[in-house]
Amino acid sequence: MILVTGGTGFLGAHLLFELLNNNENVRAIKRESSNLKLIEKIFSYYTPDYKQYLSRVEWICADVNDYVSLDNAMQNITKVYHCAAVVSFDPSYKDLMFRTNVEGTANIVNLALKHKIEKLCYVSSIAAIGRSESGALITEETAWKNSEKNSNYSKSKNAAEREIWRGIEEGLNAVIVNPSVILGPGEWEQGSSKIFQTMWKGNSFYTEGVNGYVDVKDVARVMYKLMNSNIVNQRYIVSTENLSYKDIFTKIMLAFNKKPPQNNAGILLLNLAWRYEKLKSLLFNTQPLITKETVNTSQNKYFYSAEKLKQVLSFEFISIDKSIKDTCELYVRDYKTLNE
Repeated sequence: MILVTGGTGFLGAHLLFELLNNNENVRAIKRESSNLKLIEKIFSYYTPDYKQYLSRVEWICADVNDYVSLDNAMQNITKVYHCAAVVSFDPSYKDLMFRTNVEGTANIVNLALKHKIEKLCYVSSIAAIGRSESGALITEETAWKNSEKNSNYSKSKNAAEREIWRGIEEGLNAVIVNPSVILGPGEWEQGSSKIFQTMWKGNSFYTEGVNGYVDVKDVARVMYKLMNSNIVNQRYIVSTENLSYKDIFTKIMLAFNKKPPQNNAGILLLNLAWRYEKLKSLLFNTQPLITKETVNTSQNKYFYSAEKLKQVLSFEFISIDKSIKDTCELYVRDYKTLNE
C-alpha cells in the first residue's frame, strides 16, 4: 500500500493518476474540508472512467502537522510520496509555510522511520537548490548560500530537505525530486497553472528572468520510476528546458492565438507594482497579485541541468511546446464549458 500526501493538489492529483494507471494500491490523506473536485477534473482530462479511478483511492482524514492522524494514516504502508506543501511568495504565509513544509516533513520522516517504510519520495523544488550567480548551469551539487534573493519558500523547502537527509542518516531510504516550474492543466486560479489564465486574459509585459520548466506528467512519471528503482538517498533536478519569461509568455499566447507581449517590465515599474499591491492588500484585506519576492524572482536568470536524472533513467521528456499546446487546449475547453 502506497501513501500520498498532498494528493488533493495539482501535482499530487497527477501523481495519483500515474499510480492508479499502474494498478497500485493507493491511500491518500486529506483534510475534513478538502474538496476532491480538482482531482476529478484532472482525472477527466486523461480518462472517461475518471470516477472509477477516483473510487480506487482509499482516503483518510489526516494532516502532516497532526502527528496522531498521520501516524494512523501510515499503518500498513510500504512506500510514501510526500507532495504536501504550502507554496506562496506572500510574506503573510511565512509561518504557515515553515510549519507545513518543514515541521510537516519532519513528522513524515519520523513516522516513516517508526513504521519502517521501505522508501520515501519527497517533492522538493529547484528553489531549494543553490543558485549560480555567473549564469553557469545549476546542478544537484550547486551549494546553497544564504542570500537576500532566497524567498521564504526557498528557505522552507531547503530546510525540509534537511529533514529528509536527517532521516537518511537515521536509516531511511529516500529519493528527492527537485522540479522546476511545473506546467500542466488543473488549477487555473492558482499555482503555476495560473500563468495560462493570465496569458488568456491578455498580457503585454515580460521580464528579463530565465527559469526551468517541466510538464506535470513528467514529474509524476519520474517519481514513479525512481520509487520503483534501486536508487536511494539521491536528489534529482526534474526540468525539461530553460526559457526566458518572454519566451514562455510568447509560446503560451501564440498557442492561444493572441498577440505576444511586447513591453519589457523594468525593475522600476515592477517595484511600483508590488508596493501598490501591498498597499491594496492592506486596505482591502486581499491577496497581492505581485510581491517583492515575485519581483525578485522575475528578474533572476537561472539555468538548470537534469543530466544526472537522464543518466540514471531511460526517460524522454515531453517538450515544453507540446506541454503548452496540450494545456492551452484544455484551458480553452474548460473556459468554454464554464461560459456556455
